[in-house]
Amino acid sequence: MDDFSPPSTTKLALSWSGGKDSALALWALRTERKLGPDVLITTVTETYGRVSMHGVRRDLLLKQAQLVGVRVLEVPIPAGCSDALYEQRMAEAFASDALTDVEVVASGDLFLEDVRVYRETRLGALGRQALFPLWGRDTAELARRFISAGFEAVIVCVDPRKLDPSFAGRSFDADFLNDLPTGVDPCGENGEFHTFVHAGPIFSRSLDCGVGEVLERDGFVFCDVAEV
Repeated sequence: MDDFSPPSTTKLALSWSGGKDSALALWALRTERKLGPDVLITTVTETYGRVSMHGVRRDLLLKQAQLVGVRVLEVPIPAGCSDALYEQRMAEAFASDALTDVEVVASGDLFLEDVRVYRETRLGALGRQALFPLWGRDTAELARRFISAGFEAVIVCVDPRKLDPSFAGRSFDADFLNDLPTGVDPCGENGEFHTFVHAGPIFSRSLDCGVGEVLERDGFVFCDVAEV
């Protein structure tokens, strides 16, 4: 567990992709630390109107936020967004009324040191602190815990350089974990795959959804998901 433990009165935001790790981070914040969050922060690729990297529709993002009971702030970025523009858009978001009182930003990062340092540095420049409620946990154990706790998710994005495209659209379950090739992280922490969570203990009810078209775009394989 991350050593930093802010008080329960802290205004806190959570970096939210709608996937497994951010869902687990929200669960850990609520159950282990008795913390908010007060707002979810999601980057949305304005070119497509979908969650960046995951390719999930905005309406599903908004439905997730409704079912977890936390408002979401969308940060629009263009496709192929440069680092400089990304940082500009994030700075604008943190200057907005929705985030002006936020002191700490949590994320579901697990073990990538360069990503952690980047978040800490950028948030520090904005006068905020970073929190990593899942940091250092065994990813195989965490993946199994996700399933045993009653979470349900679907694989919505696959990097075909790291994992076969046939995994797109599959449920994140025990069979999925058993079928993963050696070297692929069970939580996809190295970018092998991304998920969309539609059920679990953080939701007031399950989100009924179905998988649709699978297509390749910008070097990644995406599976469309829609509410049913």
